Amino acid sequence: GSEVTQTPTILWKLKDSDALMNCNHTKGSTYTQMYWYRQLPGEGMKQVVYTSSYSDPEYGDFSKDKYPTVKAIAESGSFTVKKLETGDSGMYFCAVSEHSDTDNKYSCTKTPVFQ
Repeated sequence: GSEVTQTPTILWKLKDSDALMNCNHTKGSTYTQMYWYRQLPGEGMKQVVYTSSYSDPEYGDFSKDKYPTVKAIAESGSFTVKKLETGDSGMYFCAVSEHSDTDNKYSCTKTPVFQ
């Protein structure tokens, strides 16, 4: 099986509701870093947040109010898209890493949003 598992694999939600995604891995407790990416239709993948079990999340151009994360332990984390809008429909990916580099293992959730 996959070393990185993201649930649910497909998430159907109503407008104005929240979409919660979870990411778990079996790579060991040294893989403390987790990344969440968003890919909207017709666009490239963009990193939304970098998080780890020992530091505050880093959002860059995205809002922590729109995309709150929880990362209490190395092996799992969660990511939420708050107050869904139709423009939030897309693919959301999680990745895990042992170090801050490009050697990431990832999984994804497809998230259609309906009005």
